[in-house]
Amino acid sequence: MSARGKRRTALAGAALCLTLAAAPGPAAHASPAAPRAGSAEAAATCSLRQNQPHRDTLGNAFSLDLYCDNLVSDTFGRPAFNAPVTGRLKLSPSWFVCWTEGDAAPDGNKVWYYTQGDEVVSLPGIKGWGMVPARVVETQKHPYPGLPRCQWF
Repeated sequence: MSARGKRRTALAGAALCLTLAAAPGPAAHASPAAPRAGSAEAAATCSLRQNQPHRDTLGNAFSLDLYCDNLVSDTFGRPAFNAPVTGRLKLSPSWFVCWTEGDAAPDGNKVWYYTQGDEVVSLPGIKGWGMVPARVVETQKHPYPGLPRCQWF
């Protein structure tokens, strides 16, 4: 497991014990050099990981995540480009816990992924949790096979 993964796992476990008001901000991401989507290496950089506990500020618990290279992006409070920006993904790779459909990107793709940003931008009680459009997640197939759909959208 990478240092980022260990930090995320430890922080996610600690977050289970803290109240919404007392919990720390989002965990840091590691920043190794990453291949770009479309290259032969890109498919190998994404993987589904079991036993990766994450709990968002809504009380949703996740044990599976997609660990994948990503582009820098804002995280949005819902899968819409006009939604409030709650956080920002600044480093890569990142983890994503589920997907849903929302506003179509310019390429027509309506898939969005749910994650926690590296930085909180607004709505501090949400701690950077939000949705990113599929173009941010550097995999060749959207939604990523085996990653569950977000149940509340």
